[in-house]
Amino acid sequence: MAAPTTAAGAAVEEDGPAGSRGAGDEERRGVTEVRVPPARSGEDPWTAEELAEVRASLEADVVRLREQLAEAQSELAEWSADAVSNAGDDPTDTGAKAYQREHDLALSYNTRDLLAQSERAIGRMDAGTYGVCASCGQAIGKARLQAYPRALLCVTCKQREERR
Repeated sequence: MAAPTTAAGAAVEEDGPAGSRGAGDEERRGVTEVRVPPARSGEDPWTAEELAEVRASLEADVVRLREQLAEAQSELAEWSADAVSNAGDDPTDTGAKAYQREHDLALSYNTRDLLAQSERAIGRMDAGTYGVCASCGQAIGKARLQAYPRALLCVTCKQREERR
């Protein structure tokens, strides 16, 4: 009898008697357990489809934000390389160009921040801490995470933070 294989054709070890698996066997075989975020009281628990949808959204954001950063870095490199493009400009033109560069840099910094938040959210999903408030340790809430998947704080803690 041939050993079972994965979709990619790799051989998979057969499990021994029930309960004989050692801790970490799933990790060695590349199988990771999906940890479901906590739900607040009165909310339906997360389904695998809902969690997959949020993760796919975050992963799409990561790809999009990386593309935006690459484009912004390319534009900044062009501005740096073309030292004579502003030669002969009057002060108004120079000021307008400086304002535009500062605006583009601010957008680039914001994009970097959003990218880091998205990557940390995916990391929390992998670590099993996604959906837990960083301040009080309670569930953030399913609706909040579906609306803003990068959320670190529950609504109560976020309101408290904004009042300070």
